[in-house]
Amino acid sequence: MQFMQLRRRHVLQGIAAAAALPAMPRAACALDYPTRPVRIVVPYPAGIAPDIVTRLVAQSLSQRLGQQFLVDNRPGGASNIGTEIVVRAPADGYTLLTLTMTNAINVSLYDNLSFDLLRDIAPVSGLVRLSLVLVVNPAVPAQTLPEFIAYAKSNPGKINYASVGSGAATNVAGELFNQMAGVKLVNVPYRSNYLPDLISGQVQASFSPILQALGYIKAGKLRPLAVTGATRSNTLPDIPAAAEFVPGYAADVWDAMGAPAATSPEIIDTLNTAINTALTDPTLKQRLTDLGADPMIMTPSQFKTFLADEIKKWGKVVREAHIKPE
Repeated sequence: MQFMQLRRRHVLQGIAAAAALPAMPRAACALDYPTRPVRIVVPYPAGIAPDIVTRLVAQSLSQRLGQQFLVDNRPGGASNIGTEIVVRAPADGYTLLTLTMTNAINVSLYDNLSFDLLRDIAPVSGLVRLSLVLVVNPAVPAQTLPEFIAYAKSNPGKINYASVGSGAATNVAGELFNQMAGVKLVNVPYRSNYLPDLISGQVQASFSPILQALGYIKAGKLRPLAVTGATRSNTLPDIPAAAEFVPGYAADVWDAMGAPAATSPEIIDTLNTAINTALTDPTLKQRLTDLGADPMIMTPSQFKTFLADEIKKWGKVVREAHIKPE
């Protein structure tokens, strides 16, 4: 106890000294971070993958850093509403953002965003990667991905794939597949659950989240042909990655953490270390595996490069496929 009191007195003295030295305040203020609850804005409704992943990580951060990390769901505008809230928040480390692949897509999908993602959001860390799985209705005469590609090439424009909307991950994954496999699948965007139509055969295929399709795969109602990640998924280890037959293809869905651009590097480093440590915890890793997710451990610099690459990659897909927001 005496040691802790001395340590705290030392920190407070350091902060007081920093107030008199303009060159040092950011570092000094970060020394005792966090000293109050931290809000993580999730720009999606509760109960879907980014929300679930964020809540698992937030629970671990609360335990590791000694303050509550609270999830604040702010859905709407294809994640742009929640992102703007964080862009405009104080850069003090007490408002964070769950970033997803959608943020990278939106840079090219929307012409009138009020923020610049790379300029206005500081990268903190990766969280997870989640592959999609290309599934088809069992009536489709293809047992493997090469057979499906051959079938699609012989039936251009006749195979429909369901997505959750134009510009969504389930759409751009399909358009990247069209471009790289040399086929012409037709996107059918849904505002509600498309699985009943896929199971009944009204649409023939979908690039679906693994967990959403898993029960139907096990029941034999959908046939999995490939996962969309660069490598096989731990959740469906017997299903090949599309890249095994379409070299270079990768459409990982991912979640990550960001903060307002001017957030102290010391605070970002504290968060990055705590998040990466949490992602290596066996219990959390297993819970993520159960969600079909793999930890995405990165430094802030690595995530910044990754995000820039994702923006470039999906921008090319959006432009070449002429995808427009709904």
